[in-house]
Amino acid sequence: MSYEWLALLAACLWAGTSLISVTPSRHLGAFAYSRWRMGLVSLMLISASLYNNQWQNISLEQASWFALSGFIGVFVGDTALFACMNRFGPRRASLLFACHAAFSALFGVWLFNEQLLGWSLLGAACLFGGVLLAVSFGRRAEQHSWENISGPVYVGLALGLAAALCQSIGTVMLKPLMSQPEYSQIDPVAGSAIRMLSAFIAHWLFWLSGHKLARAQRPLNRRLLLMIASNGFLAMAVGMTLMLFALRYGDVSVVALLSSTSPVLVLPLLWLVTKQAPTRSAWFSAGLVVIGSGLLIFA
Repeated sequence: MSYEWLALLAACLWAGTSLISVTPSRHLGAFAYSRWRMGLVSLMLISASLYNNQWQNISLEQASWFALSGFIGVFVGDTALFACMNRFGPRRASLLFACHAAFSALFGVWLFNEQLLGWSLLGAACLFGGVLLAVSFGRRAEQHSWENISGPVYVGLALGLAAALCQSIGTVMLKPLMSQPEYSQIDPVAGSAIRMLSAFIAHWLFWLSGHKLARAQRPLNRRLLLMIASNGFLAMAVGMTLMLFALRYGDVSVVALLSSTSPVLVLPLLWLVTKQAPTRSAWFSAGLVVIGSGLLIFA
């Protein structure tokens, strides 16, 4: 499977899991939800890495880069995203988080001399424009609780953009590790395990500090634990590992743009949940995303 399809598959997983996140995140709070999620995902990935016996292929220096990427992209980025989702709902949070594609594309051109020219540039423009249209105008479900805005708008806006920037930085940091021939022995599953463990340790230390933000707002129950575990497995254990495989073989800019299609993929899922169809502009934007993705994959 080519790296473009891997990035799109990651986007599909993130679209579905974003809806699973809403209930437990609002129930526990952003920090408590992220802490449980990172802890469970760390156990999954460490178990898989031990089974594959791939730890010896990662040096201490490489592990430190994975850990720093996990701190920035997962601990800071994911927590900011869930805090934004608790305030803005999944659709608006997806709009802001989709900006990570633009950030990553700029970083890719600036740091790695990547190019988006001709049909690829047109495809990137169609894809990113379609994502923005999809979440900006697909708002027929305004009466649903997921569409309510809680707290000051500028706080949610800052959280969403911070999540996008941290995700972009955390992804770009891993490009040299995953693409250079001398690092070809690095196992993406082991790399993901280090990222998740780094984020969990940061969450755990923050919880030990006794800060009120780290405390769960309500008690955890078995149903929510299963939701968190399934979300973490699909989004982080599988989705982020697919992203690392895609980064090994593809440009940061293209991978980021394709993985940013998850807001469009959320629309039909929201239709199922809210029982209200997206607007015509939302479907038009979905068409732009399909065209843009096709140009990026086949150009």
